[in-house]
Amino acid sequence: MNLRRKNAAEGESGSATRAAIRAVLRIALPLALAELGWMAMGVVDILMVGRLPDSAVAIGGASLGNAIFFGIAVFGIGLMSGLDTLVSHAFGAGDMRDGRRSLAGGIGLALGASASLALAIYAALPVLGLLQVTPEVRGQAEVYIRMLLWSLTPLLLYTVFRRYLQGIHFVRPVPFVLVTANLVNLAGNWLFVFGHGPFPAMGLKGSALATLCARIYLAGCLLAAVKWRDRAAFGEFRPDWARMVQLIRLGLPAAMSVAFEVGVFCVVTALVGTLGAVSLAAHTVALNAASLSYTVPLGISSAAAVSVGRAVGAGDRRGAARAGWMAIGLVVAWEVMTSVCLLVLPRQIAGAYTSDDRVISFAVTLLGIAALFQVGDGLQVVATGALRGLGNTRTPMVWNLVGYWGIGLPLGYWLCFERGLGARGLWYGLCAALLLIGIGLAGVWRRAAGSGVNT
Repeated sequence: MNLRRKNAAEGESGSATRAAIRAVLRIALPLALAELGWMAMGVVDILMVGRLPDSAVAIGGASLGNAIFFGIAVFGIGLMSGLDTLVSHAFGAGDMRDGRRSLAGGIGLALGASASLALAIYAALPVLGLLQVTPEVRGQAEVYIRMLLWSLTPLLLYTVFRRYLQGIHFVRPVPFVLVTANLVNLAGNWLFVFGHGPFPAMGLKGSALATLCARIYLAGCLLAAVKWRDRAAFGEFRPDWARMVQLIRLGLPAAMSVAFEVGVFCVVTALVGTLGAVSLAAHTVALNAASLSYTVPLGISSAAAVSVGRAVGAGDRRGAARAGWMAIGLVVAWEVMTSVCLLVLPRQIAGAYTSDDRVISFAVTLLGIAALFQVGDGLQVVATGALRGLGNTRTPMVWNLVGYWGIGLPLGYWLCFERGLGARGLWYGLCAALLLIGIGLAGVWRRAAGSGVNT
Protein backbone atom coordinates (compact mmCIF):
# COMPACT_ATOMS: atom_id res chain seq x y z
CA MET A 1 0.00 0.00 0.00
CA ASN A 2 2.81 2.41 0.93
CA LEU A 3 4.61 1.56 -2.33
CA ARG A 4 1.41 2.23 -4.27
CA ARG A 5 0.95 5.58 -2.56
CA LYS A 6 4.60 6.44 -3.24
CA ASN A 7 4.25 5.59 -6.94
CA ALA A 8 1.03 7.62 -7.14
CA ALA A 9 2.74 10.60 -5.50
CA GLU A 10 5.68 10.34 -7.87
CA GLY A 11 3.28 10.16 -10.79
CA GLU A 12 1.45 13.27 -9.61
CA SER A 13 4.76 15.08 -9.12
CA GLY A 14 5.91 14.10 -12.61
CA SER A 15 2.63 15.26 -14.11
CA ALA A 16 2.87 18.57 -12.27
CA THR A 17 6.43 19.05 -13.50
CA ARG A 18 5.47 18.33 -17.10
CA ALA A 19 2.52 20.69 -16.81
CA ALA A 20 4.80 23.41 -15.40
CA ILE A 21 7.24 22.96 -18.29
CA ARG A 22 4.42 23.19 -20.84
CA ALA A 23 2.98 26.28 -19.12
CA VAL A 24 6.33 28.06 -19.12
CA LEU A 25 7.08 27.07 -22.72
CA ARG A 26 3.67 28.29 -23.94
CA ILE A 27 4.68 31.77 -22.88
CA ALA A 28 8.46 31.51 -23.22
CA LEU A 29 8.63 30.36 -26.85
CA PRO A 30 6.61 33.25 -28.32
CA LEU A 31 8.43 35.74 -26.08
CA ALA A 32 11.82 34.28 -27.00
CA LEU A 33 10.87 34.62 -30.66
CA ALA A 34 9.79 38.18 -29.93
CA GLU A 35 13.14 38.96 -28.31
CA LEU A 36 14.89 37.43 -31.30
CA GLY A 37 12.81 39.67 -33.54
CA TRP A 38 13.77 42.65 -31.42
CA MET A 39 17.46 41.81 -31.65
CA ALA A 40 17.16 41.13 -35.36
CA MET A 41 16.34 44.79 -35.94
CA GLY A 42 19.68 45.74 -34.42
CA VAL A 43 21.44 43.10 -36.49
CA VAL A 44 19.83 44.41 -39.67
CA ASP A 45 20.96 47.93 -38.81
CA ILE A 46 24.56 46.79 -38.27
CA LEU A 47 24.56 44.70 -41.45
CA MET A 48 23.22 47.62 -43.48
CA VAL A 49 25.53 50.33 -42.17
CA GLY A 50 28.40 47.84 -42.35
CA ARG A 51 28.08 48.09 -46.14
CA LEU A 52 28.63 51.83 -46.12
CA PRO A 53 32.05 53.23 -47.08
CA ASP A 54 34.43 53.05 -44.08
CA SER A 55 32.29 50.44 -42.35
CA ALA A 56 34.31 50.51 -39.10
CA VAL A 57 33.35 54.18 -38.55
CA ALA A 58 29.70 53.55 -39.47
CA ILE A 59 29.42 50.50 -37.20
CA GLY A 60 31.18 52.36 -34.40
CA GLY A 61 28.84 55.36 -34.74
CA ALA A 62 25.76 53.14 -34.60
CA SER A 63 27.18 51.23 -31.64
CA LEU A 64 27.94 54.34 -29.59
CA GLY A 65 24.63 55.95 -30.58
CA ASN A 66 22.70 52.94 -29.39
CA ALA A 67 24.85 52.74 -26.25
CA ILE A 68 23.92 56.27 -25.18
CA PHE A 69 20.27 55.98 -26.25
CA PHE A 70 19.64 52.64 -24.54
CA GLY A 71 21.85 53.47 -21.59
CA ILE A 72 19.17 56.00 -20.62
CA ALA A 73 16.03 54.74 -22.40
CA VAL A 74 16.39 51.35 -20.72
CA PHE A 75 15.60 53.07 -17.42
CA GLY A 76 12.13 53.85 -18.77
CA ILE A 77 11.73 50.32 -20.11
CA GLY A 78 12.65 48.92 -16.70
CA LEU A 79 10.25 51.32 -15.00
CA MET A 80 7.38 49.55 -16.77
CA SER A 81 8.42 46.12 -15.44
CA GLY A 82 6.14 46.49 -12.43
CA LEU A 83 3.33 45.72 -14.89
CA ASP A 84 4.53 42.10 -15.01
CA THR A 85 3.90 41.75 -11.28
CA LEU A 86 0.65 43.70 -10.94
CA VAL A 87 -1.09 42.50 -14.12
CA SER A 88 -0.13 38.83 -13.62
CA HIS A 89 -1.26 38.91 -9.97
CA ALA A 90 -4.58 40.46 -11.04
CA PHE A 91 -4.99 37.90 -13.83
CA GLY A 92 -4.24 35.01 -11.46
CA ALA A 93 -6.81 36.36 -9.01
CA GLY A 94 -9.41 36.84 -11.78
CA ASP A 95 -9.57 40.62 -11.22
CA MET A 96 -9.27 42.11 -14.70
CA ARG A 97 -10.50 45.50 -13.59
CA ASP A 98 -7.44 45.84 -11.39
CA GLY A 99 -5.25 44.78 -14.32
CA ARG A 100 -6.77 47.57 -16.43
CA ARG A 101 -5.90 50.08 -13.72
CA SER A 102 -2.29 49.00 -14.12
CA LEU A 103 -2.53 49.45 -17.90
CA ALA A 104 -3.80 53.02 -17.49
CA GLY A 105 -1.09 53.76 -14.96
CA GLY A 106 1.56 52.34 -17.26
CA ILE A 107 0.48 54.51 -20.20
CA GLY A 108 0.55 57.63 -18.04
CA LEU A 109 3.97 56.69 -16.70
CA ALA A 110 5.33 56.06 -20.21
CA LEU A 111 4.18 59.44 -21.50
CA GLY A 112 5.55 61.25 -18.47
CA ALA A 113 8.91 59.45 -18.54
CA SER A 114 9.58 59.83 -22.27
CA ALA A 115 10.01 63.62 -22.16
CA SER A 116 12.44 63.51 -19.22
CA LEU A 117 14.46 60.67 -20.71
CA ALA A 118 14.69 62.39 -24.11
CA LEU A 119 16.22 65.45 -22.43
CA ALA A 120 18.66 63.22 -20.54
CA ILE A 121 19.76 61.48 -23.75
CA TYR A 122 20.32 64.79 -25.52
CA ALA A 123 22.26 66.11 -22.54
CA ALA A 124 24.52 63.03 -22.63
CA LEU A 125 25.93 63.80 -26.10
CA PRO A 126 28.96 65.72 -24.75
CA VAL A 127 30.08 62.51 -23.01
CA LEU A 128 31.47 61.32 -26.34
CA GLY A 129 33.83 64.28 -26.44
CA LEU A 130 34.89 63.84 -22.82
CA LEU A 131 35.78 60.20 -23.55
CA GLN A 132 37.91 61.36 -26.49
CA VAL A 133 36.09 59.21 -29.02
CA THR A 134 37.54 59.80 -32.48
CA PRO A 135 35.86 62.78 -34.22
CA GLU A 136 34.62 60.71 -37.18
CA VAL A 137 32.87 58.16 -34.98
CA ARG A 138 31.56 60.85 -32.61
CA GLY A 139 30.00 62.83 -35.45
CA GLN A 140 28.21 59.76 -36.82
CA ALA A 141 26.94 58.81 -33.35
CA GLU A 142 25.48 62.28 -32.71
CA VAL A 143 23.60 62.33 -36.02
CA TYR A 144 22.23 58.85 -35.26
CA ILE A 145 21.06 59.76 -31.74
CA ARG A 146 19.25 62.96 -32.77
CA MET A 147 17.01 61.01 -35.13
CA LEU A 148 16.59 58.07 -32.73
CA LEU A 149 15.25 60.38 -29.99
CA TRP A 150 11.90 60.60 -31.79
CA SER A 151 11.38 56.87 -31.29
CA LEU A 152 11.47 57.01 -27.47
CA THR A 153 7.74 57.56 -26.84
CA PRO A 154 6.54 54.77 -29.17
CA LEU A 155 9.20 52.49 -27.65
CA LEU A 156 7.87 53.01 -24.11
CA LEU A 157 4.23 52.64 -25.20
CA TYR A 158 5.13 49.40 -26.98
CA THR A 159 6.68 48.20 -23.71
CA VAL A 160 3.50 48.97 -21.75
CA PHE A 161 1.22 47.17 -24.21
CA ARG A 162 3.54 44.18 -24.42
CA ARG A 163 3.78 43.77 -20.65
CA TYR A 164 0.00 43.99 -20.32
CA LEU A 165 -0.43 41.25 -22.93
CA GLN A 166 2.22 39.13 -21.17
CA GLY A 167 0.49 39.61 -17.84
CA ILE A 168 -2.84 38.31 -19.17
CA HIS A 169 -1.00 35.41 -20.88
CA PHE A 170 -1.86 36.51 -24.43
CA VAL A 171 1.53 36.58 -26.11
CA ARG A 172 0.84 35.26 -29.62
CA PRO A 173 0.61 38.71 -31.26
CA VAL A 174 3.97 39.83 -29.86
CA PRO A 175 6.31 37.70 -32.03
CA PHE A 176 4.16 38.28 -35.12
CA VAL A 177 4.32 42.03 -34.66
CA LEU A 178 8.08 41.96 -34.09
CA VAL A 179 8.74 39.76 -37.11
CA THR A 180 6.73 42.08 -39.35
CA ALA A 181 8.40 45.12 -37.74
CA ASN A 182 11.68 43.69 -39.02
CA LEU A 183 10.29 43.93 -42.53
CA VAL A 184 9.41 47.57 -41.89
CA ASN A 185 12.92 48.19 -40.56
CA LEU A 186 14.59 46.34 -43.44
CA ALA A 187 12.62 48.28 -46.03
CA GLY A 188 13.36 51.52 -44.22
CA ASN A 189 17.09 50.79 -44.15
CA TRP A 190 17.08 49.95 -47.84
CA LEU A 191 15.23 53.15 -48.70
CA PHE A 192 16.86 55.63 -46.34
CA VAL A 193 20.44 54.39 -45.84
CA PHE A 194 21.40 53.95 -49.49
CA GLY A 195 18.68 56.06 -51.14
CA HIS A 196 16.10 54.60 -53.51
CA GLY A 197 13.29 56.19 -55.51
CA PRO A 198 12.45 59.65 -54.16
CA PHE A 199 14.49 59.13 -50.98
CA PRO A 200 18.06 60.45 -50.82
CA ALA A 201 20.90 58.41 -49.34
CA MET A 202 21.02 59.38 -45.66
CA GLY A 203 23.64 56.93 -44.38
CA LEU A 204 23.54 56.30 -40.63
CA LYS A 205 20.77 58.87 -40.11
CA GLY A 206 18.61 56.84 -42.48
CA SER A 207 19.09 53.74 -40.34
CA ALA A 208 17.81 55.65 -37.29
CA LEU A 209 14.81 56.86 -39.33
CA ALA A 210 14.02 53.25 -40.26
CA THR A 211 14.12 52.32 -36.57
CA LEU A 212 11.69 55.16 -35.78
CA CYS A 213 9.21 53.85 -38.37
CA ALA A 214 9.49 50.32 -36.99
CA ARG A 215 8.83 51.45 -33.40
CA ILE A 216 5.77 53.44 -34.37
CA TYR A 217 4.52 50.32 -36.12
CA LEU A 218 5.21 48.19 -33.01
CA ALA A 219 3.31 50.48 -30.66
CA GLY A 220 0.33 50.80 -33.01
CA CYS A 221 0.01 47.05 -33.61
CA LEU A 222 0.17 46.09 -29.93
CA LEU A 223 -2.35 48.79 -29.07
CA ALA A 224 -4.69 47.11 -31.56
CA ALA A 225 -3.91 43.69 -30.00
CA VAL A 226 -4.83 44.95 -26.52
CA LYS A 227 -8.12 46.34 -27.80
CA TRP A 228 -8.90 43.12 -29.64
CA ARG A 229 -8.15 40.82 -26.68
CA ASP A 230 -9.64 42.97 -23.93
CA ARG A 231 -12.40 45.15 -25.37
CA ALA A 232 -12.94 46.79 -21.99
CA ALA A 233 -9.26 47.70 -21.59
CA PHE A 234 -9.86 51.37 -22.35
CA GLY A 235 -13.56 51.52 -21.41
CA GLU A 236 -12.93 53.41 -18.15
CA PHE A 237 -9.55 54.79 -19.08
CA ARG A 238 -8.39 57.66 -16.90
CA PRO A 239 -5.17 58.66 -15.16
CA ASP A 240 -4.71 56.54 -12.03
CA TRP A 241 -2.16 58.35 -9.90
CA ALA A 242 -2.22 55.80 -7.08
CA ARG A 243 -1.45 52.98 -9.48
CA MET A 244 1.31 55.01 -11.13
CA VAL A 245 2.92 55.43 -7.72
CA GLN A 246 2.61 51.68 -7.12
CA LEU A 247 4.21 50.99 -10.50
CA ILE A 248 7.06 53.35 -9.71
CA ARG A 249 7.59 51.67 -6.33
CA LEU A 250 7.89 48.27 -8.05
CA GLY A 251 9.50 49.46 -11.25
CA LEU A 252 12.12 51.84 -9.89
CA PRO A 253 14.37 49.12 -8.41
CA ALA A 254 13.89 47.07 -11.59
CA ALA A 255 14.72 50.13 -13.68
CA MET A 256 17.85 50.74 -11.61
CA SER A 257 18.79 47.07 -11.98
CA VAL A 258 18.45 47.17 -15.76
CA ALA A 259 20.19 50.55 -15.89
CA PHE A 260 23.14 49.14 -13.91
CA GLU A 261 23.38 46.21 -16.32
CA VAL A 262 22.91 48.04 -19.59
CA GLY A 263 24.81 51.07 -18.31
CA VAL A 264 27.96 49.06 -17.67
CA PHE A 265 27.85 47.65 -21.20
CA CYS A 266 27.39 51.19 -22.52
CA VAL A 267 30.38 52.43 -20.51
CA VAL A 268 32.44 49.51 -21.75
CA THR A 269 31.42 50.34 -25.33
CA ALA A 270 32.45 53.96 -24.79
CA LEU A 271 35.80 52.89 -23.30
CA VAL A 272 36.44 50.55 -26.21
CA GLY A 273 35.67 53.51 -28.47
CA THR A 274 38.84 55.17 -27.16
CA LEU A 275 40.91 52.21 -28.39
CA GLY A 276 40.23 52.78 -32.10
CA ALA A 277 37.65 52.00 -34.77
CA VAL A 278 38.73 48.36 -35.28
CA SER A 279 38.47 47.50 -31.57
CA LEU A 280 35.08 49.20 -31.37
CA ALA A 281 33.76 47.44 -34.47
CA ALA A 282 34.95 44.03 -33.19
CA HIS A 283 33.40 44.73 -29.79
CA THR A 284 30.12 45.67 -31.49
CA VAL A 285 30.08 42.51 -33.60
CA ALA A 286 30.86 40.22 -30.66
CA LEU A 287 28.40 41.94 -28.34
CA ASN A 288 25.66 41.83 -30.96
CA ALA A 289 26.23 38.12 -31.59
CA ALA A 290 26.26 37.33 -27.85
CA SER A 291 23.11 39.41 -27.41
CA LEU A 292 21.35 37.30 -30.04
CA SER A 293 21.83 34.19 -27.88
CA TYR A 294 20.56 36.22 -24.91
CA THR A 295 17.14 36.67 -26.51
CA VAL A 296 15.96 33.18 -25.54
CA PRO A 297 16.82 33.53 -21.81
CA LEU A 298 15.24 36.99 -21.89
CA GLY A 299 12.01 35.53 -23.25
CA ILE A 300 12.08 32.74 -20.67
CA SER A 301 12.70 35.35 -17.97
CA SER A 302 9.54 37.21 -18.96
CA ALA A 303 7.66 33.90 -18.94
CA ALA A 304 9.02 33.17 -15.47
CA ALA A 305 7.87 36.57 -14.20
CA VAL A 306 4.27 36.22 -15.37
CA SER A 307 3.99 32.46 -14.62
CA VAL A 308 5.29 32.92 -11.08
CA GLY A 309 3.14 36.04 -10.70
CA ARG A 310 -0.02 34.31 -11.87
CA ALA A 311 0.56 31.42 -9.44
CA VAL A 312 1.11 33.88 -6.60
CA GLY A 313 -2.08 35.74 -7.52
CA ALA A 314 -3.98 32.43 -7.48
CA GLY A 315 -2.50 31.54 -4.06
CA ASP A 316 -0.48 28.62 -5.46
CA ARG A 317 2.92 29.12 -3.85
CA ARG A 318 4.11 25.64 -4.73
CA GLY A 319 3.21 26.22 -8.36
CA ALA A 320 5.12 29.50 -8.29
CA ALA A 321 8.29 27.72 -7.10
CA ARG A 322 7.88 25.03 -9.74
CA ALA A 323 7.46 27.58 -12.55
CA GLY A 324 10.64 29.39 -11.50
CA TRP A 325 12.72 26.21 -11.40
CA MET A 326 11.45 25.06 -14.79
CA ALA A 327 12.46 28.38 -16.31
CA ILE A 328 15.94 28.19 -14.77
CA GLY A 329 16.47 24.64 -16.07
CA LEU A 330 15.45 25.65 -19.60
CA VAL A 331 17.83 28.62 -19.60
CA VAL A 332 20.82 26.61 -18.38
CA ALA A 333 20.30 24.02 -21.13
CA TRP A 334 20.08 26.75 -23.77
CA GLU A 335 23.16 28.62 -22.59
CA VAL A 336 25.33 25.48 -22.62
CA MET A 337 24.42 25.04 -26.29
CA THR A 338 25.17 28.67 -27.16
CA SER A 339 28.56 28.46 -25.43
CA VAL A 340 29.49 25.54 -27.67
CA CYS A 341 28.39 27.46 -30.79
CA LEU A 342 30.46 30.53 -29.85
CA LEU A 343 33.52 28.34 -29.31
CA VAL A 344 33.12 26.25 -32.46
CA LEU A 345 31.91 28.83 -35.02
CA PRO A 346 33.37 32.22 -34.03
CA ARG A 347 34.88 33.11 -37.40
CA GLN A 348 31.70 32.26 -39.28
CA ILE A 349 29.65 34.34 -36.85
CA ALA A 350 31.93 37.38 -37.09
CA GLY A 351 32.16 37.05 -40.87
CA ALA A 352 28.39 37.45 -41.17
CA TYR A 353 28.71 41.04 -39.92
CA THR A 354 31.71 42.37 -41.84
CA SER A 355 34.33 41.44 -44.43
CA ASP A 356 37.10 43.37 -42.65
CA ASP A 357 39.70 40.73 -41.64
CA ARG A 358 41.02 42.92 -38.80
CA VAL A 359 37.57 43.19 -37.24
CA ILE A 360 36.83 39.48 -37.72
CA SER A 361 40.09 38.33 -36.09
CA PHE A 362 39.58 40.48 -32.99
CA ALA A 363 35.88 39.60 -32.75
CA VAL A 364 36.80 35.88 -32.69
CA THR A 365 38.84 36.49 -29.52
CA LEU A 366 35.98 38.36 -27.84
CA LEU A 367 33.45 35.66 -28.78
CA GLY A 368 35.63 33.13 -26.98
CA ILE A 369 35.33 35.21 -23.80
CA ALA A 370 31.57 35.52 -24.36
CA ALA A 371 31.32 31.72 -24.39
CA LEU A 372 32.65 31.67 -20.81
CA PHE A 373 29.87 33.82 -19.35
CA GLN A 374 26.82 32.46 -21.17
CA VAL A 375 25.48 30.33 -18.28
CA GLY A 376 26.03 33.11 -15.75
CA ASP A 377 24.28 35.60 -18.03
CA GLY A 378 21.30 33.29 -18.44
CA LEU A 379 21.07 32.57 -14.72
CA GLN A 380 21.00 36.22 -13.74
CA VAL A 381 18.24 37.19 -16.15
CA VAL A 382 15.92 34.24 -15.46
CA ALA A 383 16.36 34.48 -11.68
CA THR A 384 15.57 38.19 -11.94
CA GLY A 385 12.36 37.37 -13.81
CA ALA A 386 11.27 34.74 -11.28
CA LEU A 387 11.92 37.13 -8.38
CA ARG A 388 9.98 39.87 -10.20
CA GLY A 389 7.00 37.53 -10.30
CA LEU A 390 7.13 37.53 -6.48
CA GLY A 391 7.31 41.30 -6.41
CA ASN A 392 10.99 41.30 -5.38
CA THR A 393 12.74 43.81 -7.62
CA ARG A 394 15.19 45.18 -5.04
CA THR A 395 17.49 42.19 -4.61
CA PRO A 396 18.54 42.01 -8.30
CA MET A 397 19.21 45.76 -8.17
CA VAL A 398 21.70 45.31 -5.31
CA TRP A 399 23.45 42.37 -6.98
CA ASN A 400 23.74 44.25 -10.28
CA LEU A 401 25.15 47.34 -8.57
CA VAL A 402 27.81 45.39 -6.68
CA GLY A 403 28.59 42.89 -9.44
CA TYR A 404 28.85 45.24 -12.41
CA TRP A 405 29.99 48.51 -10.89
CA GLY A 406 31.77 47.34 -7.76
CA ILE A 407 33.66 44.40 -9.28
CA GLY A 408 33.28 43.89 -13.05
CA LEU A 409 33.93 47.41 -14.37
CA PRO A 410 36.89 48.25 -12.07
CA LEU A 411 38.46 44.86 -12.83
CA GLY A 412 37.92 45.30 -16.56
CA TYR A 413 39.33 48.84 -16.52
CA TRP A 414 42.43 47.66 -14.67
CA LEU A 415 42.99 44.78 -17.06
CA CYS A 416 42.38 46.99 -20.10
CA PHE A 417 44.41 50.08 -19.32
CA GLU A 418 46.80 49.06 -16.55
CA ARG A 419 47.67 45.54 -17.69
CA GLY A 420 47.50 46.40 -21.39
CA LEU A 421 44.88 43.80 -22.43
CA GLY A 422 42.75 46.35 -24.30
CA ALA A 423 39.17 45.38 -25.07
CA ARG A 424 39.86 41.81 -23.90
CA GLY A 425 40.44 43.12 -20.38
CA LEU A 426 37.08 44.89 -20.32
CA TRP A 427 35.39 41.70 -21.49
CA TYR A 428 37.11 39.65 -18.78
CA GLY A 429 35.69 42.10 -16.24
CA LEU A 430 32.18 41.63 -17.67
CA CYS A 431 32.67 37.87 -17.56
CA ALA A 432 33.55 37.95 -13.84
CA ALA A 433 30.54 40.16 -13.05
CA LEU A 434 28.04 38.00 -14.96
CA LEU A 435 29.22 34.78 -13.32
CA LEU A 436 29.03 36.36 -9.85
CA ILE A 437 25.57 37.88 -10.34
CA GLY A 438 24.16 34.74 -11.97
CA ILE A 439 25.29 32.44 -9.18
CA GLY A 440 24.21 34.93 -6.51
CA LEU A 441 20.68 35.49 -7.82
CA ALA A 442 20.19 31.76 -8.41
CA GLY A 443 21.01 31.30 -4.73
CA VAL A 444 18.48 33.98 -3.75
CA TRP A 445 15.79 32.21 -5.77
CA ARG A 446 16.73 28.87 -4.21
CA ARG A 447 16.17 30.28 -0.72
CA ALA A 448 12.88 31.90 -1.77
CA ALA A 449 11.58 28.71 -3.41
CA GLY A 450 12.68 26.59 -0.45
CA SER A 451 10.81 28.81 2.00
CA GLY A 452 7.52 28.78 0.14
CA VAL A 453 8.62 31.58 -2.25
CA ASN A 454 8.25 34.26 0.38
CA THR A 455 11.00 36.85 0.08
